[in-house]
Amino acid sequence: MELAPRTHNASKVELEDVINSMPDNVVTNILDRLPIQCAVRTGILSRKWRYKWTLLTHIEFDADFYVYLLRRKIKNWFDVRNIISRLLLHLKGPITKFILNIPVDMVPDVEDINNWVMFLSRKGMKVFDLENMRVTPLELSTHIFSCVDLEYLLLKNCSLHSPPTFCGLPNLLYLYVYKVECEHLGETITKSPLLEVLSFQTCIGRIKLVDIVKLKNLKQLLLPLHLLDHTMITSSLIVDLGSYFPNLEELILDFRQVRVNFFFKTQLTRKLDPFDPALRLWVSIARYTSNVVLNDAVPPPAIFSSKLNSIILGQTQLQDVVIQSFQGLENELLLIKILLEGSPLLKKIAIHPLLKVFGENNERFKVATKLLTFERASPKAKVEIDW
Repeated sequence: MELAPRTHNASKVELEDVINSMPDNVVTNILDRLPIQCAVRTGILSRKWRYKWTLLTHIEFDADFYVYLLRRKIKNWFDVRNIISRLLLHLKGPITKFILNIPVDMVPDVEDINNWVMFLSRKGMKVFDLENMRVTPLELSTHIFSCVDLEYLLLKNCSLHSPPTFCGLPNLLYLYVYKVECEHLGETITKSPLLEVLSFQTCIGRIKLVDIVKLKNLKQLLLPLHLLDHTMITSSLIVDLGSYFPNLEELILDFRQVRVNFFFKTQLTRKLDPFDPALRLWVSIARYTSNVVLNDAVPPPAIFSSKLNSIILGQTQLQDVVIQSFQGLENELLLIKILLEGSPLLKKIAIHPLLKVFGENNERFKVATKLLTFERASPKAKVEIDW
């Protein structure tokens, strides 16, 4: 009868020994996977774990962190600043990942954030994610350009200016910029030669095409065409973009705020193979087709036969197409017709319409009926409309 408690106590002691004898690298791996508030609270596990949280290398002050603070009735920036600053100063080793989310109802002190960036630049930071949810842009200092170990950089609603002495971020692989104002944006980006993923969204600044094409390692590119420092956006320029990047796997072009001189024969005569970036370019054109403006001086032919489509399109290998913000415009319907008639492997075209344009069921029925009349090169091709 006395053996059971002894066995239980022995197993409990063994478990405690295993927890307390974990190597620091294993402990760090565990802590980095926990929310920051939970990682700090592991100090209550035992005396030996009291300061284990100081081994953290991944620091994330995200939306969940602010929810936790609100529950503790911490709402002003002064208290938040003290918590973050004290935590950073207690960390012993490198800080390879830092995520900072600034809520819309929080008014930060820019100097605090710039001081943290300067501190992190000396700690081997590889991942930096700064998302400013407020309306007012956050003005960053030049300290961000001294983080030479950066591999991943995401900036949202910020403004920054690269120093004259900036030589680039030699290890940067992923760059996402959203609502970012930067003087000499293109020149700044091209000083990071290893970039594989580059995504712009509603940025302020101009980019020279001669700068962007220097990034030969790019695999994914999201580019608003209005950022290009180009007098005229033509269909030939759009197609040529795919050939400038030998390793490109995905090209997404944003046609908003631009007028495109769109010549079907110029753009579509090129033969497409399954590994040609132009295939993905076509998917992207389909996504943003409502923003492509046809040149009034050169209207497309009124009727495209299946045979002509096959010659022009070169029998694409497209399988899935997504069309956003569909309005039922003539150029949208024409593009769908061409894709259906010239894509023998097509499985689905998913259409997401602007519902405010199709208020009446009668209008929806007319569009759906017209789509059903289009010939299909693929017997499996489906057209799905998300009403």
